[in-house]
Amino acid sequence: MKIREIALKLEIPKSTVHEIVHDTLGYRKVSARWVPKMLTEDHKLQRVEISQRLLQRCQQDNGDEDTTHIGVGPGGDFQANNNLFDNLITGDETWVDLNTPETKRDSMTWKHPSSPVTKKFKVQSTLDRLKEAIRRKRPGLFRRGVVLQHDNATPHSANLKQQWLQRYGWEIFPHPAHSPDLAPSDFHLFGPLKRHLGGMAFETEDDLISELRN
Repeated sequence: MKIREIALKLEIPKSTVHEIVHDTLGYRKVSARWVPKMLTEDHKLQRVEISQRLLQRCQQDNGDEDTTHIGVGPGGDFQANNNLFDNLITGDETWVDLNTPETKRDSMTWKHPSSPVTKKFKVQSTLDRLKEAIRRKRPGLFRRGVVLQHDNATPHSANLKQQWLQRYGWEIFPHPAHSPDLAPSDFHLFGPLKRHLGGMAFETEDDLISELRN
């Protein structure tokens, strides 16, 4: 809730609300921010090596149907699968709240220094839903084995997720650290979606889902 909204609700000056929240209670505004990464020589070398290996795999896949190497297994080695692009699942995720801010400034929240860090990623339920969606929509792929492509963001590389992928035998398409490569959803979905929802507020999750589907 914004300072202005609190002041209107309590019918007191904004300066009084700010003094109580900031000075008396000790809360401060925080917001996620993008931090540019400086690539090391190791990062650059890794990009070249992964690109060469993936290019070689694509060429082999087009010219030799018996070639069976792609993905990174638990030991870090490329593993088997024919028809690379037939087995590939790629995607990303974004947060959509019941009350979507119009700007990044509006998305800032008040946080006490002793407040616990919000647990953002419900890995288990998300992966279980993805597994069931693939089983339902692409049963052939589910039986052959899934090759998953995503970036190396924290929720994607978390130990819990790696354990889940190993349990179901899914392979991970290699992705260099801090790569600028984006999923199609980053280009054509998330930006327009956030702009469309900017300033909207929903009473229930069902209302939000209905708006997203429309």
